[in-house]
Amino acid sequence: MRIEDYALIGDMQSAALVARDGSIDWLCLPRFDSPACFAALLGSERNGHWWLGPTGRRAATRRRYRPDTLILESEWDTPTGTVRVIDFMPPRDRNPDVVRIVEGVSGTVEMSTQLRVRFDYGRIVPWVRRTNGHLQAIGGPDSVWLHSPVPLKGGDYAHRATFTVKEGDRLPFVFTWHPSHEPMPRQIECEDQLAETEAMWAEWVSRCTYEGPYREAVVRSLITLKGLTYAPTGGIVAAPTTSLPEDLGGVRNWDYRFCWLRDATLTLDALINSGYLEEAADWRSWLLRAIAGRPQDLQIMYGVAGERRLPELRLDWLDGYEDSRPVRVGNEAVKQLQLDVYGEVMNCLYVSRTRGLSADDRAWAIQRQLLDYVEDHWDEPDEGLWEVRGPRRHFVHSKVMCWAALDRAVKYVENFGRTGPVDKWRTLRDVIHAEICDKGYDPQRNTFTQSYGSSELDAALLMIPMVGFLPADDPRVLGTVAAIEKELMSDGFVLRYPLADDNDVDGLPGGEGAFLACSFWLVEVMAVQGRTEEAKDLFERLLSLRNDVGLLAEEYDPRYGRLVGNFPQAFSHVPLVHAARALSQKPAGPGATMV
Repeated sequence: MRIEDYALIGDMQSAALVARDGSIDWLCLPRFDSPACFAALLGSERNGHWWLGPTGRRAATRRRYRPDTLILESEWDTPTGTVRVIDFMPPRDRNPDVVRIVEGVSGTVEMSTQLRVRFDYGRIVPWVRRTNGHLQAIGGPDSVWLHSPVPLKGGDYAHRATFTVKEGDRLPFVFTWHPSHEPMPRQIECEDQLAETEAMWAEWVSRCTYEGPYREAVVRSLITLKGLTYAPTGGIVAAPTTSLPEDLGGVRNWDYRFCWLRDATLTLDALINSGYLEEAADWRSWLLRAIAGRPQDLQIMYGVAGERRLPELRLDWLDGYEDSRPVRVGNEAVKQLQLDVYGEVMNCLYVSRTRGLSADDRAWAIQRQLLDYVEDHWDEPDEGLWEVRGPRRHFVHSKVMCWAALDRAVKYVENFGRTGPVDKWRTLRDVIHAEICDKGYDPQRNTFTQSYGSSELDAALLMIPMVGFLPADDPRVLGTVAAIEKELMSDGFVLRYPLADDNDVDGLPGGEGAFLACSFWLVEVMAVQGRTEEAKDLFERLLSLRNDVGLLAEEYDPRYGRLVGNFPQAFSHVPLVHAARALSQKPAGPGATMV
């Protein structure tokens, strides 16, 4: 299956990927970052999956989400009739459930299912037994139950069944996880849970304040972002998957099932500007718990409950998606210095306050500590926004975000009456601004550069007007945008930075696709610059890359015409929301910034 052949279902604590043929090929329980019990996505069916569809196994004729929900409906037209499978994960009471309801739409259809549970990312073959007509699989700390009106028979380390549905039939299958030392969980009422889940999503979507021409795309992105929220703590994961490759067959395979401060702040910015302030309050509480301690110990990412140790391991028993190895769990980038994070955190908290989030003295105290760290370390090289695994550099984007951290601190004092050494912050803000314009700008080419002294470009430079560092119509910004359009475009989309033998910035072999966030950033800048038609054209091209249910991966590879990278990716859906909002507004006047 191509990456774009998958759809997402989730309960805001974990998520599953459902293939177009009806197979659940990825599911981690009980959390986003738990070991997968279905890992066929990164290996084969023998690493765990649950297929359910018409006998003969074929792609669904059509599928959709129920309007304004994360409830998936897949339909198959067969020579004998039409059948629908409804997949969803109800918001959990205690134990996570995956519900699959087979509905006969017309005629009669022979259906089949195959269940192959493999705990620990496809490594552990569980002990399976039948109790009171239900299947239970146990392996170490994990136990799952399948409650089904259809008996499944075991063989070849899997369980299978064939059955017939006719018009009007509704057969529920429920897959439930629980710790193996606990008794069997209480069974849920599937139809009640379906109604409650649909009502929950409908109520949530009803609070969306965006009413522009791209509402369908915006709402689908917001639902996806909400689905990536870990409800118990307020943390937000970057994606529900690991090791979907940025370069098919290559080594650029990373675990994104964690809470990046950067990704989370940008996600919250999109949610806040769409009317969702509650998520900002929850995330601020998560942040204060996660980063409690010394400011020098701030990490760029944490586990969904604020865990700090995320050791990176390689799962050698998995072949990888389309032979893209290694498969990694954990992420060594947790140890990196990425100075831009301080600016993103300060900006997000400032925007939250401007939208009505209540003041929090403890939050301001921690922000003061973060600012102290910025004062002492802004002039150091770092790994930057793109988490390069090559040498540290003085990345211009990182410096710009240090400037933004101090700028938002000044605005806190000016607009909300907070106390702090505002004169010192103003002075340092101006010092950083002047240094960036001196060392990070190439006057010969009229463009900012990726890092001090380099000649390469970086799509992150598009953030310069977005954070208010310079107006969108400043000649240096205009020159930078023009240079990016000339040098970083591939098949009409924006690359992060040039990958060439003489540019070892990320320290990794191989190529990658066009990073979708970068193209959305260009749309936003174009819109503010008054290049409305160009912005709309690019935006609509980007929308055409979404799969049939409106989801985006991290990148698009024009070489293959395919989505690549972890899926669905918050960092792609967030700038979609921002770009749609920019296109729905009147162009700003001369000298305008985007904050």
